[in-house]
Amino acid sequence: MDLDVQELVLTIVKPLTTEPDLVRIDVVDGDEFIEFHLHVAEHDMGRIIGKQGRIIQAIRTIVYSVPVEGKKIRLLVEK
Repeated sequence: MDLDVQELVLTIVKPLTTEPDLVRIDVVDGDEFIEFHLHVAEHDMGRIIGKQGRIIQAIRTIVYSVPVEGKKIRLLVEK
């Protein structure tokens, strides 16, 4: 299931960036959460976050709707 969420995030995020080859995701499996740490080029941060965080919030809404047994999903954007 983690792989499905990871592919979903990459499918949504890569077309939004100017350097899609630099997009990567690190998965951290914790007790309560499965954290997806999204790494993009520094100059693409604004494209992913959007004005007032609207784009990242829309991405999170889609990703958080994917059912994962027993744990919650967290999507974090990092440089």
